[in-house]
Amino acid sequence: MGSGAMTNSIEEVVDSKVIFIIGSNPRENHPVIGAKIKTAKLNGAKVIVADPRMIDLANDADVFLQLNLGTNIALINGMIHVIIKENLYNKEYVKRNTENFEELVKLVEKYTPEYVSNVCGVSKELIEKAARIYSSNVASIFYAMGITQHKAGTNGVMSLSNLALLCGNIGVKFGGINPLRGQNNVQGSCDMGGLPDSYPGYQKVYNPKIKDKFEKEWDVELSDKIGYTIPEMMHRASHHELKCLYIMGENPMVSDPDINHIKHALESLDFLIVQDIFMTETAQLADVVLPALSFAEKDGTFTNTERRIQRVRKVVDRDGVEPDWKIINNIMNILGYEKVYKSAEEITKEIARVTPQYEGLDYKIIDKLGIAWPIGENKKGTSILHIDSPMRGKGLFVPSEQELLGENQCSQYPYLLTNGRNLYHYHTRTMTGKVDGLNEKSPDSYIEIHPQTMRKLNITNNEIIKVISRRGEILTRVTPNEGILEELFFMPFHFAEGACNVLTGADRIDEKCGIPELKVTAVRIEKLI
Repeated sequence: MGSGAMTNSIEEVVDSKVIFIIGSNPRENHPVIGAKIKTAKLNGAKVIVADPRMIDLANDADVFLQLNLGTNIALINGMIHVIIKENLYNKEYVKRNTENFEELVKLVEKYTPEYVSNVCGVSKELIEKAARIYSSNVASIFYAMGITQHKAGTNGVMSLSNLALLCGNIGVKFGGINPLRGQNNVQGSCDMGGLPDSYPGYQKVYNPKIKDKFEKEWDVELSDKIGYTIPEMMHRASHHELKCLYIMGENPMVSDPDINHIKHALESLDFLIVQDIFMTETAQLADVVLPALSFAEKDGTFTNTERRIQRVRKVVDRDGVEPDWKIINNIMNILGYEKVYKSAEEITKEIARVTPQYEGLDYKIIDKLGIAWPIGENKKGTSILHIDSPMRGKGLFVPSEQELLGENQCSQYPYLLTNGRNLYHYHTRTMTGKVDGLNEKSPDSYIEIHPQTMRKLNITNNEIIKVISRRGEILTRVTPNEGILEELFFMPFHFAEGACNVLTGADRIDEKCGIPELKVTAVRIEKLI
């Protein structure tokens, strides 16, 4: 469609007509949006939930599709098959605003409800019911890393795009495709060029015109080579092909897959710099730690999951510590780049000059509520993308096949493990791990197992067990969950002790975007006594 951002606004959710949630657990991981979905249900919305676990919102769903791990594409193709076969799609929208429709029709022909049922483990009746509900009214889609953190994650997103385009749920209120970002400024960091192939505004480093534009703006010579993804960085570091790494506000010693490999990679560097507000597990390995300021101690902007650019204001002074932008500016000056920025607001003005989506941005128009990009000439922002037509001109159907998982069960590793967050902690607990009340609610690492599987393996509630994958082993505490599939385990990744990501791998990668298949790990468990 021409943009990878959330297409619609958060405020629309409460009055939505149909909501499809897949690969996301909003009530725990995005509680504000999760609460609005709950309100929408009370207001009469139809809710479809697809997840291998019975998440909180599954209890409110009109249809709960408890699918096998990693079978998202098959499920979506099955819904598309039903919608086309039963003539429920938006023919006028498809004709006017899309291309490659016939290829989609060909591909989904084999994805009958019966075929998909065998792949996904969901009854054909529920697949048909979900398809009919989704196509019955304007519908919105919410997804997160349960879709993306797979070997075929990009194709999973494209499949959701196919579904939305098919029913004309693009560019309309209460519709759209809404990726829920994992942290408060993920959207903003990507907008600002925090990607290996992009300058700010998703302008590609290998485009000569774009390169020339930024060379003139910054008065420097720039490379046109794409940078490394995080797995590539760690691989190269472990082979002494990457000498120095500068990590800001990130804790890969807990959050990244295959922590033993991460530790080896970081220790193999000639020089590691970590810039953070606390001495994280990663900072403890650093050669130099640069203390940083928290959100309450600095000025600037965040851009949230709905593309809303919001002011961040300093309310607490902290002597002896500089804001992130000033640390970077100081290093640039020491390295010979003479530009000296005087404030975060000055940088915001530069952002508005070089980033198309942010054109027209200034502190006055985001003073109270913020504004969703693109800002536009009227400076009122854009709550809904693709209103007249998709940004790229016509929405492109991208037919995608279901693929085999990167890692499968075998006699040595007979179970699959997936992972995510819980309500009480934020990412690697750098902040929330210091709150007594949250630690009382969720004090340590645990693994969710179906009670029937617990009986089969002769393990009990709260028992400490060993979990082993191809990459490592950990000790963790057992907690029963009747809402999980019997051959599937779940762990939150928040905890440094009993870290889930000791088990996960970075060797099975989505070749289109470089993301590892974090959501699928083959494991076995062993009793300690």
